[in-house]
Amino acid sequence: MSKIKIGITQGDINGVGYEVILKTFSEPHLMELCIPVLYGSQKLAQAHKQKLTDIQVNMQVIADANMAQERKLNIISCTDDKVTVNFGKGSEESAKAALDSLERACNDLREGLIDALVTAPISKGHMQEDKFGHKGHTEYLAQQFGVNEDDALMLLMTPYMRVALATNHLAMKDVANHLSKELIVKKLNILNQCLKSDLGIRRPRIAVLALNPHSGDNGILGHEEEDIIIPAIEEAESNHEVLAIGPYAADGFFGNGTYRSFDAILAMYHDQGLIPLKMTGMSNGVNFTAGLPFVRTSPDHGTAFDIAGTNMADPTSFREAVYAAVDIYMHRKSYEELNAHPLVIKQKQTNNKE
Repeated sequence: MSKIKIGITQGDINGVGYEVILKTFSEPHLMELCIPVLYGSQKLAQAHKQKLTDIQVNMQVIADANMAQERKLNIISCTDDKVTVNFGKGSEESAKAALDSLERACNDLREGLIDALVTAPISKGHMQEDKFGHKGHTEYLAQQFGVNEDDALMLLMTPYMRVALATNHLAMKDVANHLSKELIVKKLNILNQCLKSDLGIRRPRIAVLALNPHSGDNGILGHEEEDIIIPAIEEAESNHEVLAIGPYAADGFFGNGTYRSFDAILAMYHDQGLIPLKMTGMSNGVNFTAGLPFVRTSPDHGTAFDIAGTNMADPTSFREAVYAAVDIYMHRKSYEELNAHPLVIKQKQTNNKE
């Protein structure tokens, strides 16, 4: 198999995106693993590189992804050369640069010019000022590729646990109203399929968290468990061969280490699952969007404006996102090949004569 071509978006140019990208691809073994294509600007890359010490990256500017070469950080220019870096200061200009990068990368994904996508962090607040119109990468990518938002699944991964979200970027007051049996069944099906096809787990065990404290205490603290979550688990298990167990009260589930017995966890809302995940593996977490027609990963941190330009950003999470993109792409290709021509077992027919 030829090397996988990984598209990389620059993210917010005033954050730590370029720093973690350059640090990652200064390591020679990363260049052996894949062919990186960065959608951004050599000028911006050089501005960030000047703030780093002892970093050597072999960069070249190319016109399109077909020209990408091995052992080089290939840069496709999609940002006006007049744009400058203002470390730690998100702006309308930096948001536009992030969106321009994302749009060009999406176009190349559609054309099959890159194999997978790794996105550097964006500033969601400033992206809204640039008329981004979405709450984050997950929602934007789903819309761009004709995927219903509920059919895209945020899955955060560390060496210690995998956490998927039934709801993504929602205000707490809206979570309960957004949950439904149908939504949870859908998320369980997507997660189950992802664990099989993208991560190579043959018979995944999935834990489902409750929404309310103490799993609702038999309706005293809420009825979502009895009315929505338990029926969803039962339907997913009966109709789609999903091995899902729960609902678990989140505090005890994480506190007593029950999470170690499962391949993945479905949390009902963002912080319920991601606080414990990041407490156990913040520096090497990876965000993977399941349910899309291509592989997309990202680091599990934000723009970190407070340390931008200080050479303090840890590239571990971004590096792990690149590793994950390659691994998931290869798992998916192998799964597709193994299941491309399934054997059809025909039942022997007999003629019954009276």
